[in-house]
This record gives sequence, C-alpha cells and structure tokens, in this order.
Amino acid sequence: MKRPLPLFPTSLIGSMPRSKEVLSALRMIRKGTIEPNVFNKLIEGETQKVIKLQEDLGIDIITSGEIGRDNYVSFVSDKIGGVRMMSMSEMLDYIEDKKAFEDILTTLDVPAVSIKNAICVGKLSYKGDIVANELRTMKKFTNKPIKITMPGPYLLTRSMWLPNLSGKVYGSKEELGQDVIKIMKEEIDNLMNIGVDVIQLDEPVLTEVVFTEGKPRSFMCAALSERKDPREELEFASSLIGQIIGHINRRKTVASLHVCRGNWSKDESILLKGPYTPLLELFAEVNPDLLALEFSTPRAGELSSLLADSRNIDHTALGLGVINPRTDEIETVDSILSRAEEAITYLPKERVWLNPDCGFATFSNRPVNILENISCKIRSLTEAGSILRSKYE
Repeated sequence: MKRPLPLFPTSLIGSMPRSKEVLSALRMIRKGTIEPNVFNKLIEGETQKVIKLQEDLGIDIITSGEIGRDNYVSFVSDKIGGVRMMSMSEMLDYIEDKKAFEDILTTLDVPAVSIKNAICVGKLSYKGDIVANELRTMKKFTNKPIKITMPGPYLLTRSMWLPNLSGKVYGSKEELGQDVIKIMKEEIDNLMNIGVDVIQLDEPVLTEVVFTEGKPRSFMCAALSERKDPREELEFASSLIGQIIGHINRRKTVASLHVCRGNWSKDESILLKGPYTPLLELFAEVNPDLLALEFSTPRAGELSSLLADSRNIDHTALGLGVINPRTDEIETVDSILSRAEEAITYLPKERVWLNPDCGFATFSNRPVNILENISCKIRSLTEAGSILRSKYE
C-alpha cells in the first residue's frame, strides 16, 4: 500500500547543481580515466548531501538531485545497450539539413559542444539498471517517502532516434519505441521491487509539439524526427506514455507525469509559452495519479486552462509549480499560498501538491541557479506547505 502523505506534500522535480568535483568526475568517467567505484563513491556522498539539504529544509518527498547524470536524458547511454552518447557537434555529421540544425542551436543559446544526447546506434538491450541503483542509494540515507525521476518513453524514443544512424537498426521510430517500452517496463518492475513512493516520468518535449507548429525546435535537440502533424505526434506520445503509466502498480506507487516548457536558459524570451489546453486529451488518456506541471511563470497560462477540464480534475492530483528555478528572485510565501488557494477552488485539498516548475540543473554543466538561492526558494515552498496544513487539516 502507498505510504500516507501530509496535505499539500512538497517535493522537488529532479536535478540539483553538481559540485566541481562531480563535474570533473563526469568528464573523467566518460574518458575512462576514473575508476567506476571511485566515481560511484563520490556520487553517493554528494547524493547524501542533497538528501540532507531537502530533509533540513522540510521537503516531504525526497529526490536524488540526479547528481550522477550528465543530463536528464543523455545519461541512459551508459544504462541501455545499443545507445551512444554524442555531442551536438558529433550529431551534425549525421544530419541532412545541417544549417537548420545549427540555426536551432543558435536560436536556443545552446553551444554545440556543451549538450550531449543519447543516440540509438544498435538494438536496445536492458542492462538491469537505469535509475534503480540511484533509488537504492537514496534508500540508504532517508526514511522519508522517495520519488525517483526518469525520462519518459516518448522523450527517450524521440531523443534517441537519429534517422541516419538509428534507421540502420530500426525500420521506424515506432519500432524503436516498442523496444523502449520493453526496457522501461523491466525497469519499472525493478523499481517497484526495491520500493518507491513516486515514479516521475519526464516528458517536457510534449509542449514543444504543440507550441512550435511542427517545426523542430528543441532545448535538448530531440526534435529531429518530429512529424509535421502535431496530432499524430501526440497520439504516438500518448500510446507510449500510457503503456508505462499503466504498468506502474498504482496501489503501491504514485504514477507521476512531469511536463514543462524547457529549462536550459534564464532568458525567458527564448523559452516556449502556451497553456496546457492542447495536451488535455493526452493527460486524460494516459491517466497519471499526479501531473507535475509548470505554473509559476505566465508562459504556462492560467490554472483554469487545465483545471476547468473535468477529465483531469475528477481523479488526478496536481503537482503545482510555484517556484521558478531559473530566477534569482526568491518567491514569497504569500505568493505560493495564493497560487495554492487558487488551485483548491478547482481541486480537493488532498489533491494539491507543491513543487518547483522544473529542476535546477537540467544539464550538469548549465545549472540555472545556485545553491544559496535554491535553498531560500525551497524554504519558501515548505513554509507555505506548513501554513496550508495548519489551515486545512
């Protein structure tokens, strides 16, 4: 059975800034100049620090900080057979429209050498761990409820598909997606056997499908294979995500879906914008227990654009984004309370969770904030949660 949670439970979305030692170790492990046991010991120690920080600040559901990941999706290149880590500049050799790709990187303020992606170059195979060992590490250091974060099946499929390479092994992106599903189901089984309170699937590229009119424009460059028809792409995404959400044992574990609008820059003008309205049908079809969504920025639209739809408010909880990870400004407790009060005009209080919009360091070498600001932001989050509990319990 699921562990009981307090009213208005608080959690982070995922990533935290990595120390200089971790960034150095990440580079060395790629080059094979550091022993895996030395690397793992360092990551374990740094993960323990992130867990303690969350506990000290009063976070209810603990996340790992994704300390050992290069970024939130590319790290699977070490975890899944048939996948190779490639920089954007390396990918350029296999892209037909090189100028368009370079234009994307320029527009998005993404250096071609700084961001890496996991590309399918052979038949996929499960090695027994994607995030399972990360979960085991977390359980050493906390008795609190734990959330494990992992890239969703649509994100994985789309980001790994590079036609001129992946097409030599798989006849289509759909065929690749079915092997992604098989591997993810094995990992989900692994996670549930270990014991986990929340499994969060990250699917940030969904907003790009509906907000870019079919044009490839991705903050993690996973748009190379996007179809021209967004409706067809959303149907494909829904079929993949629904299979994984449906595989999670909902009696024991909360199935969460996280969607944002990109998290690579502090420049709001280059980030995607638009309400969740075009995704309402997908949300209803995949039917998660929890939707962890971005709402602290006006770019996300009004809460009513999501919560006025009965298909999603009758049974789904909302992980309400009330902290902008990219700003130096510290959110006030009152501003968080106001947002939460607005949410409970639509939802029962038992189905409102509090979280930031996204992680604080989606890419390991491009964090969007510093620990001093992050700690203050988290403190505002947990103080607001405490006030809400006192009022509504």
